[in-house]
Amino acid sequence: MKKLSVIMPVYNEVETLEKCVERVVAVVLDWKGGVLDREIILVDDASTDGTDAVIAKILERFPGVCKTTRHPVNRGKGAAVQTGIQAATGDIIIFQDADLEYSPDEYPKLLEPILNEEADVVYGSRFIGSEKRRVLYYWHSVGNKILTTFSNMMSNINLTDMETCYKAFRADILKKLVLKENRFGIEPEITAKIAKTKCRIYEVGISYAGRTYDEGKKIGWRDGIKAFWCILKYNLWG
Repeated sequence: MKKLSVIMPVYNEVETLEKCVERVVAVVLDWKGGVLDREIILVDDASTDGTDAVIAKILERFPGVCKTTRHPVNRGKGAAVQTGIQAATGDIIIFQDADLEYSPDEYPKLLEPILNEEADVVYGSRFIGSEKRRVLYYWHSVGNKILTTFSNMMSNINLTDMETCYKAFRADILKKLVLKENRFGIEPEITAKIAKTKCRIYEVGISYAGRTYDEGKKIGWRDGIKAFWCILKYNLWG
């Protein structure tokens, strides 16, 4: 394991994107006397707020570390993740939202079980451990727990946070999955398909600094309903 690929879907994140990339670049990735190489793949999902200019600046600041691709029309987070997976060249892949709800300082926790050859996939859970977590919407937390419970019932695994952004994978396992969901349904789809591989899945507790809708949060109740369908579809037929 010599290289980490960070896939960062981006849609209208002009306020936070550059700072997020700075934090990904700054995180220490030492491991047993060596340092993991890293690449950051910025997938611009047809942003309209000037994000393209920020990306151009980032590419100048971090040559050889960051690369980018752009969708001509907005297709959704799942489509951006799939584009990033195709472009990734690392041995390990991590998903990173560009909004700073999740801290790149957590990478060593996510990577350790894979680098120790204990795990093939690691989920970063917002609901276990003692890490700090911003207090926000009650019904969102209820919805997350219901979706995770339903997913666990269908897949027969015992996750605490199926919907988390922070997922780390051995790249060879992730690249074998045939993914279809273009929006937020990518989370239950990946979980269902990973569970079917019978690979070793671990969870680690992470911090979480969630956003309000006024601050730019994008996921909504319709995505929750679609997630139920995706759990059924990909566990039973997908």
